[in-house]
This record gives sequence, structure tokens and C-alpha cells, in this order.
Amino acid sequence: MVNKRTKKGLVAGVLLSVFAMQVLAGCSSKAETKPVQANESTAKVSDKKWSGTLKVQLIGDFSIEDKTNPISGKKVKGVSVLKKEFERLYPGATVEFILLGWDGYVQKTDAMLNSKGADVFQVPGIANLASQDLLEPLAPYIEKDKFDLGIFINNQVEGWKAMGPKDTELQIYGLPFIGDTRVIAYDKKIFKEWGVEELSKNPTPEEILEKAKKMTGTNPKTGKQNYGAFYAGADAADSVINAAEAYGGSWGKGFLFKGMEVNFNSPQMLKGLKWLNDLNAYAPKGALVKQGGEKWGTANNDIAIHIRVQPIFVDTIYAAGLQDQFGVAPLFVNKDKNMGGMFAGSPYSIAKSSTNKELAWEFLKFSVSDFFQKYMWDEQSSQFLPVTKSAMKWEQIQKNPHAMIELESMGKLWAPRYPYRSGQPRYILSESVEEGLLGKSTLEAALEKAQKESTAWLATQK
Repeated sequence: MVNKRTKKGLVAGVLLSVFAMQVLAGCSSKAETKPVQANESTAKVSDKKWSGTLKVQLIGDFSIEDKTNPISGKKVKGVSVLKKEFERLYPGATVEFILLGWDGYVQKTDAMLNSKGADVFQVPGIANLASQDLLEPLAPYIEKDKFDLGIFINNQVEGWKAMGPKDTELQIYGLPFIGDTRVIAYDKKIFKEWGVEELSKNPTPEEILEKAKKMTGTNPKTGKQNYGAFYAGADAADSVINAAEAYGGSWGKGFLFKGMEVNFNSPQMLKGLKWLNDLNAYAPKGALVKQGGEKWGTANNDIAIHIRVQPIFVDTIYAAGLQDQFGVAPLFVNKDKNMGGMFAGSPYSIAKSSTNKELAWEFLKFSVSDFFQKYMWDEQSSQFLPVTKSAMKWEQIQKNPHAMIELESMGKLWAPRYPYRSGQPRYILSESVEEGLLGKSTLEAALEKAQKESTAWLATQK
């Protein structure tokens, strides 16, 4: 999840100024939105008599009971709201939430699955877990209930498909319940001060480069230094992939490591790396190592365009009252496939070892209900984006044009997600891109190295 929701360490990619405001945003940046109350639900109570305790794992900055944000003083409703509503809908059932932080969540989830520690799991690492035969395939449940997958924002279900040890094609092992994306953000005030037209609705790499160049130097209004662009150094390889998609390329093909092919040295990838290298000239010198962006997201910001921000950025600017100063735009897409950008977020899955699978399936459906999704948006928006199309019609979303763009962007993320990122090729490509941007090798040599080493690693996989 974004920030805290996708994987541990993503929060570290947010610049210091944004991180400082994250705590403020944690309670909810939607101050005008009335929180969902359990008694506001109109969902029908199940006629069936249920029994037993359903253990549900949840990863992130959650708490069972309400808590007070130490900076804002506002209360954040705990997940006891969800427990109360689910138990109301399924009389006789008891929900027990098992809350984990992002620190060490992979190892903790593996241990819990292997020890039968829960029935329902949040599994951003679904591919690895499904391949170990630890997750229940959901197709039979979907077919039995005639469950409508059309309720989800485009690509959300496809993005989380995985393969079990006996599968020959991608299957559904989880339902999305937390969305995530990255967006391009820009400072409207700086654009105005330089007399540059704001970014278009769907900016191209060339537009970003052209306008970044125009706004690098001494600001004609303030007399202070401005930088045309910034990027998250840790995400440089993903930015190159996204630019390559804009030029008609892709990361490669395949889902399992055996037989997977990567396109790291393709003409489109080289064009994407050259683009980022050119853009680097208009960024602070320390961008690649997370320096130079300390003012980003503040009223005194000195950067015009950030090509890859996390959804929490929208929360921070709303919390600080800066939503009119900053705009956002979606990532680049491959025009032929109408997809682009790294897929992220979290699905919910049923443990294959669960002895209460029928009730677990009911919880998965509950997790994508308006009640559940609205609770998460109203109370947990710093670590959550809705995954259902109905969210686009919510008043609290429609009042937030930035969030609308995030949801539209989610519908075009590359699905299935970049599977190479689950293995060594992810690190090989990142290191090679960094070497190219730092001038330690030519751009061509950097990508040739990434291709050669990744292909060699893939050849050893069974």
C-alpha cells in the first residue's frame, strides 16, 4: 500500500517535509466528511445462524479502539467499527482482528499462515504465498454467489491474480480492498510565477521535460532558486519503466520466474532512461539520494514537478490547506494497452488452512462493501484508496478532485503487476539505472548489464 500500505520502507520514500505532515494527516484529511457510523448501514442482516471466531489479519497503522492523534487532537475511529458491523450482519459470528505493522510483515505473515494463525490475510505479497499453496482459490466462491467483479475499479482484480503450484494460468486468490497508485504532482504557484502553462490532463514525458527546463533557475517573482523537477531516487527504475511504457514499451512478459523475459535493454527502455537522465539536470543534485526536496509539499516549496508521489501527498496538502497550490496528474500509459505504472495496494485472501472458509468469504465481500470502504476512506485515508467504482460517486470523493485523479490512475495501472519485482531482477535494474544516472557507465551499458544479469538469474529459476 502507498506509504504504509504497500510495503515497508515506502514511507521512507516520502520527503522529509511530507513525512512531517503525515502524522497530521493520519487522522483524516477529510475534516468536512462525516465518519461512517455502524448504525448508518442499511445492509441486510444474514438469515443464517453463524458461529465461531473469524481471525482477520490487518497490516498498517491501525488500532482496535479509537485513538487521538497527538498533533491534531482529532480522534481516529478504530477497526472496532468494522467488527461491530460485521457481527451485526452475521449474528453469532465473532471477528478478531490481528493487527500488524509494516515492519517485518512478510516474515510475520508467512509464520501466521504456516501456523494457521488466522483465517483472512492481507497479502500484498500474494504471488509468493499462492505459489506455496497457502491460499484458497476464490473462483468457486465467486461462481457460487455470482459475485460481480464489475464493482471494482478497472484492473484491480487482474492486478492481484496469481498462480498456485498446479495452475497453468493466472487465477483469483484475493479480492482487492486497499488501492494504491503513484501520480505526478506539480506546484501551480510556481507555474504561474514563471508564466508556464499548467500540466495537461495527461502529460507526456516530453511535456514534463520541456516545462521543467523552463522553471529551473532564479524565480522571476521571488528571486529564489527553483528546480523544475524532482523524483524519488529509490523509484528511479520504476520511473524509467513508466516512461518506456509511454514510448510503447513494457517491462517484459511472463508471470513465473521460469520462462520470464525482461525487456530492460529495449529501445523504449533506453529512451526512458535518457528521458530521466535529461530530467535529472533540472532536479536538485541530491535527488537520487533523497536530498534537495526538503521544501516539497510546503507553502515555500521550490520544486515545480514531482514525477512520482504517493497518495499520502494528497492527504498532506489537504491537511495543510495547500490543495489549491498543488495539482496532480496520472502516470504515463502505454497507448496500445492503456496501462502504465506499477500496480500496488493490498488484497484480502482466505488461508487454505482456515476451518471457517464460508464466513471468511463473507468477510472478503464485506471488505468491499460501501460501509467498509467508506470507513477506511474517512478514517484511514493516509494509508488507503478505495477499490470500488462506487467510490467515485461518494460526495467526499467528488469534493476532492485530487482523489478522483488518483482513482482514475488506479484503473490504468499495469496488470498483472510487474512480477519481476518479486525477485532479483528488481534490484539488478535499480542498481543499473542508478549507475547510469550517476555517470558510472553509459546509459546503454547500464541497461545491457541489467538485461544480461537479470536473464542469467531467471535462467537459474525452476
